[in-house]
Amino acid sequence: MVKEETSTSGLSAANVLYLCQLVYQDSGIVLDESKRYLLEGRLKPLSQDQGLSNIDQLCQRLQADRQAALRTKVVEAMTTNETQFFRDLPIWDGLRQKIIPELAAGRTVVHQLSIWCAACSSGQEPYSLAMLLKEILPNASLWNVDILGTDISAAMLERCRKARYAQLEVNRGLPVQNLVKYFQREHLEWEVKSEIRAMTRFKHFNLNGPIRGLGVFDLVMCRNVMIYFDSEMKKQVLAGIRSVLAPDGYLLLGGAETVYNLDDHFERISIGTASFYKLK
Repeated sequence: MVKEETSTSGLSAANVLYLCQLVYQDSGIVLDESKRYLLEGRLKPLSQDQGLSNIDQLCQRLQADRQAALRTKVVEAMTTNETQFFRDLPIWDGLRQKIIPELAAGRTVVHQLSIWCAACSSGQEPYSLAMLLKEILPNASLWNVDILGTDISAAMLERCRKARYAQLEVNRGLPVQNLVKYFQREHLEWEVKSEIRAMTRFKHFNLNGPIRGLGVFDLVMCRNVMIYFDSEMKKQVLAGIRSVLAPDGYLLLGGAETVYNLDDHFERISIGTASFYKLK
């Protein structure tokens, strides 16, 4: 009898497959055997937190108890939460020079802008947008700005709502003048001021489900998340975004992401080296 191979972290090949299927079913994130190191690195601490010796025992508990809370913790552990303030400067130049002025010009009567930041992680992108809009909207105080940040991780959403960032985090991409103007020091952290926080709200949302009940948006930021999905999931997400995007609205994806061969209802708009998408 051949013994099934198990790693030193206690993760059998069968459970690698089980975890990949679980994560895909609950989030749309595609994993395979090549991501064993990622499963081991991120789920070992969760196993220890649960008082278990290894990841195989974690899988046994998942299969035996089918605890929704534990499944959620596994999926959250496997999401990538990499972000920073004003990440990818050409994008923000495009927003500043063309996208926001164009959207604002078409809404001078209602003075309302609605923006959705999907997979917002710890909140730097929504707060960057709020600071940008505060700076460039004409008569900014007259505008009703609603920036919705959503994420699958409850822990990340809690960080968003606390709006507190370590020195290392504010050092990454945040201009010094913005730090001085829109943050206040709280012990060893920097807290976003209330005038910026008032422009944002945060909500749990899974892109793996139907995109509805969120509203209609002038700008959708869905950056660096579809790279983890397969083609069918990408098509589903893009179709959902179309259903909530204003007719003259814009979609922004990550630098390695595209609608090409996925959704022909969008046209690409180049602004410098950045790419945005509009409905045809």
